[in-house]
Amino acid sequence: MIPINPDIQLFEPNQRALIAWNGKEEILLLTTDINASDTTSVLEILPLPSEPVIEKGELKTFKKAVELINKKTQRVFARGKGEGIPIPGGELKFHKKIGSHDLSVIHLLNADKFIRWVEDYLKKLGFEKVVISEDIKALVNQYIEDGFEWFVFDIISLQKELRTSEPIQYRFKTRNLFFPLRITRTSSGNTSINLLILTPRLLSRFTGLPVEQIKLAHRPELQELDKDIYYLFEDYQEVRLRIWKITGPLDSFDQDLIVR
Repeated sequence: MIPINPDIQLFEPNQRALIAWNGKEEILLLTTDINASDTTSVLEILPLPSEPVIEKGELKTFKKAVELINKKTQRVFARGKGEGIPIPGGELKFHKKIGSHDLSVIHLLNADKFIRWVEDYLKKLGFEKVVISEDIKALVNQYIEDGFEWFVFDIISLQKELRTSEPIQYRFKTRNLFFPLRITRTSSGNTSINLLILTPRLLSRFTGLPVEQIKLAHRPELQELDKDIYYLFEDYQEVRLRIWKITGPLDSFDQDLIVR
């Protein structure tokens, strides 16, 4: 997160995500509890491994998943964009307001000029005083070096009072279950991340964040949650649902969650 006022501190004490991955494609439903040391507008950056389709998410999906966790039911078998003009550095592929979110999907075209392109793009949106810190630039460059070409930018307004952001659903192709953690390192304080994980099988290859840092809270079976997730797994007779929990200081995450 980048505050428009560089003297403001940002806090993200809770993150909640539902991740449904079928081995080829992922649906990431994400909401966070966030606040700031003073009133400010904030730019959030979300790196993704491929171009996402973005929709408004539903809080009831989280509630349904938690209900399934709590019931611990027996095994159930279930089948469950705007175009931009290429310019040096980046390309705007999608821009839409969803509730309090002002979302843009940016495709990296030139790594050396990308940060400057982002700064120019923010000025076009009316944010003249945005200062992208060296820490943020270094994090973005890490993702670029790792082959990431897609970034979601979200402009929201924060106050001192803690607020829960409206859930947003991102759907994208990926060969690994993916949840970005490194990009949160510039925020302050500790965080608690609750991840509802749905996959056709249990996972074992943790190539990013070590498995030791993940607490397995529950491992029940899946029932139908919503139509997008239902059809994501339509080729599978059985799908696993469980909760993973990750906690710690935001500045301690030097790897993303990448699992197969």
